[in-house]
Amino acid sequence: MTFRSSSPLISIVAPCFNEAEGLAEFVQRVTLTVAPLAENYEILLINDGSQDATLAVALQLAESNPHLRVINFLRNFGHQAAVTAGLDEARGDVVVLIDSDLQDPPEVIPEMLAKWREGADVVYGQRRSRAGESGFKLWTAKLFYRLLSRMTDRAIPLDTGDFRLMDRGVVDVLKQMRERHRFIRGMVSWVGGRQEPVLYDRAPRFAGQTKYPLAKMLSFAVDAITSFSVLPLRLLTYSAMAVLALTLLMAVVVFVVKLINPNYFIPGYASIILTIMFFGGINLFAFGILGEYLGRMYESVKGRPLYIIERLYPGPDRTDRPHE
Repeated sequence: MTFRSSSPLISIVAPCFNEAEGLAEFVQRVTLTVAPLAENYEILLINDGSQDATLAVALQLAESNPHLRVINFLRNFGHQAAVTAGLDEARGDVVVLIDSDLQDPPEVIPEMLAKWREGADVVYGQRRSRAGESGFKLWTAKLFYRLLSRMTDRAIPLDTGDFRLMDRGVVDVLKQMRERHRFIRGMVSWVGGRQEPVLYDRAPRFAGQTKYPLAKMLSFAVDAITSFSVLPLRLLTYSAMAVLALTLLMAVVVFVVKLINPNYFIPGYASIILTIMFFGGINLFAFGILGEYLGRMYESVKGRPLYIIERLYPGPDRTDRPHE
């Protein structure tokens, strides 16, 4: 167990993408929750290339709140990159990841901090219910988490997002992990240590629209599976074995049918068509999986930065300091 300070510096890391309408409410609720917990705290808002007035609202709030820091990306780099930037810049003894849409309630943070003081290295929010989401979204999310838990070697808690509190030691390890296609909650599970849940009810968005439509959800699922499991590659081996078994079975069936009724098939037609269709589908499936892994290797080998900070507020111009 690491040393637990009685008055830790708490860093709140909150990615923002087109959250101008609800940002003031978010900062107010976080401040009211965290200020009684610690004399020293900071709120980091990461503007991930927003197209609305998110940056202007964040800077206006920072003028009257000395605890507020704003990180502005040069363009949109995605939610996981924004979380990574917040972790890189956070100075706290404990770091809380939370989305700025108020679906994850800041009022849960005191319970998380209490568990940290009792010795937990990570305290993750586990959703007891999810209000304001469609039946399709709830069903696909439930399916995703359970499928992922069966495919990965490292257990990833069910029904969790990135909402969590982490000890500085865990954050320092995460900062060393620079893979390009990132799945933060899986990376945190991989680090290990004492990790405990806090149950909460997820609220509807305070304002604005969801930033995870179906296409982004599917892309996120692919990143999660390919980042933390080689099972899809093993499925290719299993598929090859199944194809061999089915091919032998089909050969036996065709041979028996030919013995019973030599004229049942047009000579060569059935076996050729079935074989072409079957092997064609297996080949396309195999190439698709291999392509996903090779594509990720290609992206990583290029070594481009995970994000580029245009400016830190307060702070100097940062366009010359991309992060790898």
